[in-house]
Amino acid sequence: MPNWSNCTPSAIPFPVVFGAEFVNIEARPVLDYIPPGPPSLSWVNHPPLPNTTVDFCNVTLTHTHPGKNDTLRTQIWLPISPEWNHRMQMAGGGGWSAGFDASTSLVYGALTDGYVASTVDGGIRSENGLSPAAWALTSPGNVNYDALQNFAVQGLIDGALATKSVIKSFYGQGVDYAYWNGCSQGGRQGYMFAQRFPDVFDGIAAAAPAINWNPLFFSSMFPQQVLMELKLEEFPHPCEYETLRQAAIAACDGGDGLIDGLIATPETCAFDPHKLVGSPANCSGESLVISKAAALAMDAVWKGARTSNGSFLWYPHGFETEVTMGIGLLASVCSNNGTCVPSRSTLFTDWIRYFIKKDPNYNLNNMTRQDWVSAFKAGKREYGSIIGTDDPDLGEFRAAGGKLLTYHGLADGLIPYGGTRDYYERVSVLDPSLRDFYRYFEAPGAAHCSGGSGGHPEGVWAALVKWVEHGVAPETLVVKNMANKERLLCPYPKKAVFAGNPSNYTAQDFVCK
Repeated sequence: MPNWSNCTPSAIPFPVVFGAEFVNIEARPVLDYIPPGPPSLSWVNHPPLPNTTVDFCNVTLTHTHPGKNDTLRTQIWLPISPEWNHRMQMAGGGGWSAGFDASTSLVYGALTDGYVASTVDGGIRSENGLSPAAWALTSPGNVNYDALQNFAVQGLIDGALATKSVIKSFYGQGVDYAYWNGCSQGGRQGYMFAQRFPDVFDGIAAAAPAINWNPLFFSSMFPQQVLMELKLEEFPHPCEYETLRQAAIAACDGGDGLIDGLIATPETCAFDPHKLVGSPANCSGESLVISKAAALAMDAVWKGARTSNGSFLWYPHGFETEVTMGIGLLASVCSNNGTCVPSRSTLFTDWIRYFIKKDPNYNLNNMTRQDWVSAFKAGKREYGSIIGTDDPDLGEFRAAGGKLLTYHGLADGLIPYGGTRDYYERVSVLDPSLRDFYRYFEAPGAAHCSGGSGGHPEGVWAALVKWVEHGVAPETLVVKNMANKERLLCPYPKKAVFAGNPSNYTAQDFVCK
């Protein structure tokens, strides 16, 4: 085991990674570390973060790609206490952040378990993970393709190889197992490794993956697009949307045999919001009725992105999705007099504004449906091979012995779960034996990465390690909902069917069918 004398720049040589030139290394001991304040992200795929201190060597590498005038960073935390478990865990980012600050809780959590933990910035030193405005364009009309390539792919593989090199230098031996952990952007990054660099990681936990990069933005912008096309003078109040959401849940709950406020079989839910137009909305202190505009907007949430003639473009969001909370699909700003206007998040809109239209001042509110569809197609043509991560050929990952484990919440308000389901099905067409190395679970009521009334599976990581290191594949996962009740998750396409006492049950009262 190394001592603190190993934790100096002179003791750790620059990694050798083809195409990259490392230009700086920082190394310093960190004692009794615990993240300041509440972590920005939960420890996805794991139980809640522990409240414990750790000692580690903090190594930060800086490298460039000669001729590109770029600067990328990789941060590696090497544990001293607890002792290293001979494994590495690379942490994914979120939104428009490749990692670093967006990954603090994931890196810290890995360290408490004895893993070497690492993360990358993808060449982007932006503190705003909701917008790429600081780096997307070199000038109006000109996309910074090198920056996008670094963010999407190159920074990640460089960082993974650099991490392995530093581990060997610091500890005098390589890793026994290498793992990836992430959600959302971090999920996309994990799939990118499985598809393009299949021999880097033995196990990949990738929740709610943003693999369908271009279409997910359009699907998430679609409800607001529908509203803008109406040219309204007054927009629906958020409580109209919430009333319709609750009505849908009430109408479609119980598909799994249990009435618990969750929709476990959304594909069988045929709730029509238009039937409630004119009905009272559940608004505190106000007397409002559900408007036609609110029904149209929620119909857009639940039917997915469509052309003007109703043709399918991309998958919908779930009926349980809270559309007005946080970065909501139908978030609004309401004045004291009760009038509301849509609030459009840059997390979604900047994809069109910067990368497709290449114009920071482009006004999305004036887009016709044909404008919108044309932009959808343009994004697919131009960026599918750069940041699109939906190649279903995982043959090399399977041959390398890798294992890929994913869950996606059916109430995810940012990334439609249908895109992940579609990807899994396309992989299954190419490789009917995919269950040997790839398993996908859907979680009723689970929101994006964390939150939601249905709860998230906390045992994903333990299941992945057991699969990788002991050959035991996960047949089920367990979640606890907001009422602290357990339920079972089954590997897609199986569903958990309830067969117990509704007043007192555990996960054992469900069976997979």
